[in-house]
Amino acid sequence: FPAETEKPVVMDVVLRNQVIDVVVYGDVPEKTLKVVAEQVRDDLRATPGISQVEFSGVRVDEISIEVPERTLREHGLTFAGISGAVRRASLDMPGGSVRSEDGEILVRTKGLKYRGSEYADIPVLSRADGTQLKLRLGEIATIVDGFEDSDLISRFNGLPAAVVQVFRTGDQSALEISGFVKEYIEEQRVHLPAGVGIDYSRDDARLLLGRLDLLLRNAQLGLVLVFICLSLFLNLRLAFWVMMGIPISLLGSFLLMQPFDVSINMLSLFAFIVALGIVVDDAIVVGENIFAHRERGKDFLTAAVDGTLEVGKPVIFAIFTSVAAFAPLAFVAGMMGKFMGVIPIIVVSMLLVSLVEALVILPAHLSRKGEGPLQRAWTRLFRTPLRWHGALRRGVDRNLRRLIDGPYTRLVRAAVASPLTALAVGIALLLGTAGMIAGGHLKFTFMPEIDSDWLVVSLSMPQGTTAAQTQAAVSRIERAALEVRDEYDAQGTGGPSVFKHVFTVVGDQPMGRRSQIAAPAGGGQGHLAEVTVELLPSELRDVGTTEIAARLRDRVGEIPGAESLRFTASIFSVGNEIEVQLSSEDFDQLLTAVERLKEEVASYPGTGDIEDSFQEGKQEMKLSLKPAARTLGITLADLGRQVRQGFYGDQALRVQRGNDDVRVMIRYPETERRTLNDIESMRIRTPSGAEVPFSEVAQSSIGYGYASIRRIEGERVVTVTADVDEAVANADEINGGLETRFLPRLLED
Repeated sequence: FPAETEKPVVMDVVLRNQVIDVVVYGDVPEKTLKVVAEQVRDDLRATPGISQVEFSGVRVDEISIEVPERTLREHGLTFAGISGAVRRASLDMPGGSVRSEDGEILVRTKGLKYRGSEYADIPVLSRADGTQLKLRLGEIATIVDGFEDSDLISRFNGLPAAVVQVFRTGDQSALEISGFVKEYIEEQRVHLPAGVGIDYSRDDARLLLGRLDLLLRNAQLGLVLVFICLSLFLNLRLAFWVMMGIPISLLGSFLLMQPFDVSINMLSLFAFIVALGIVVDDAIVVGENIFAHRERGKDFLTAAVDGTLEVGKPVIFAIFTSVAAFAPLAFVAGMMGKFMGVIPIIVVSMLLVSLVEALVILPAHLSRKGEGPLQRAWTRLFRTPLRWHGALRRGVDRNLRRLIDGPYTRLVRAAVASPLTALAVGIALLLGTAGMIAGGHLKFTFMPEIDSDWLVVSLSMPQGTTAAQTQAAVSRIERAALEVRDEYDAQGTGGPSVFKHVFTVVGDQPMGRRSQIAAPAGGGQGHLAEVTVELLPSELRDVGTTEIAARLRDRVGEIPGAESLRFTASIFSVGNEIEVQLSSEDFDQLLTAVERLKEEVASYPGTGDIEDSFQEGKQEMKLSLKPAARTLGITLADLGRQVRQGFYGDQALRVQRGNDDVRVMIRYPETERRTLNDIESMRIRTPSGAEVPFSEVAQSSIGYGYASIRRIEGERVVTVTADVDEAVANADEINGGLETRFLPRLLED
């Protein structure tokens, strides 16, 4: 790499548990937002129970010393000379120590400057004897203590914003962290400067609360339904103790979670919900068989023992069959295995606890008559409802006996008498089921799309588009989002708005992925933007995210010049409905084929978000030397270095100020480095100190660079992708049409 290349930043990418984002916003200067957000970050970081907090959404600090070309020529200065003067006047250097009889004293030269205003008095020129200062930096340069010249715009509900991300580490509780952050936000609202607001966004703890609520509601509903169903066929006491198998299994599994280092999280809650419908089955079998032995006239203890032993072996094998079905998930390798491994631990734990409950605890409760004081008080208090329940249970029992002794018995006898007919019927049902699947009547989706509570609109403009131009396009999306919000709110019942927040990021990384790698001046990712609409939780609104995305897409329409515009409404996606990869040794031919393919895909109704993976890259001005330059002693390295110093900047220092690695850059003023003519009008310094016009020693040509190059087996590859609205068209049929009709013609051409 060139000598001026920034040192690589090596980062260990670790999946972290983000809990909540704190957003500081307002129509105030960026510096004000950053100062307030840094204070919020420091407050949260100093809180017990919160150990990892990160800051994003605002550019890194930078001190820019801007010297016009006219000033350089007037005083015979160079950027390298000014950088040297800055380095000599701003440094901290240890000078050893003085060891005396009274102790050791360290010697240090301390003069490192941390603020832009401190650089104004640095001498740039002095007399030969050094006795009198002739020229100071503040007299020839504009010193800007601001931000790096990169493309980054963050907006929250239409106002400039900075984000403080809060993470959970170790055994910290996401619910406690989220609760504390919300309390902190409410306390800080009254202490913020005028024009600055604070709010929270992306509260992932809310998802955890939703799963907890679902688990508790399922458990409650399961308890009620099990009790009602069993009470129709068995007595109330037996129904009650069978029902208690659900909470006993749920609570007992907590004891087995700790040795496996499993916590209450999204995956473990999912496993609990899956297991809730399984754990009570064995208790029902054992309890019903004990009840059957009681009906034969046996006493409570004998009925409990005989009934349990009779079905004990089948119940054990039934539980271990379920264990065998879930256990393989514990041996899945790779990253997926780390996620899936939680499910078998929870499910198997609940199954084993339920087995112990069914074979030991339940028979113990049913082995006694239950005629204690509480039982007698219960009978006296609910004498009339119990009498009604007895009559209802006897009626259900008579009808069930009539069904068993009548149609069911005749059907079983007929099947036993004609085994070939029964076998034929079974095979016919099997073939019919297979035909439903093979014929496409029974749909299969490996990973169904699930509506998210966030609608994300990703915009990609051509490489080289400035952040201001991209912001103009994004403003159109923001306006459309507000119009869609007003439409839904007008249709509502006066409750909270469907849209909670609208967060916009232009340039660099999307929210939550702020890079610590500084981009070159004028660089960054100004052609990229992301608009995130946070919606009400799905349980609080009667409109799906997919429907909102479709209406927003219609409202936004086509954005002139956009390379891609994608609307994401699902929690996760396993891939594109349409994805075709083209490769060729002739790249021009490949691009022609890509355009024809995109036109063909667009001709199908229901297709949208059609894009390809090729990016042309930014425009480049490529510099080269003229023959006259060599006679003046100017090399290509001299040319490149001086152009870089003027337009990118010559780094004089790096100082650590707070959490920012602040660079001190010497360069032209912004007004002298924004057009191509500025390069043509600059002066190039020769080794002897002479100044010559750029056009006399160098020439330039305009071309395009590459944003990325993808090859497979040595050939250039471009991928065309598209989404399909399943309500309008079928993705499999479109893919089949492309594969059998269009692509063969394309290959022939």
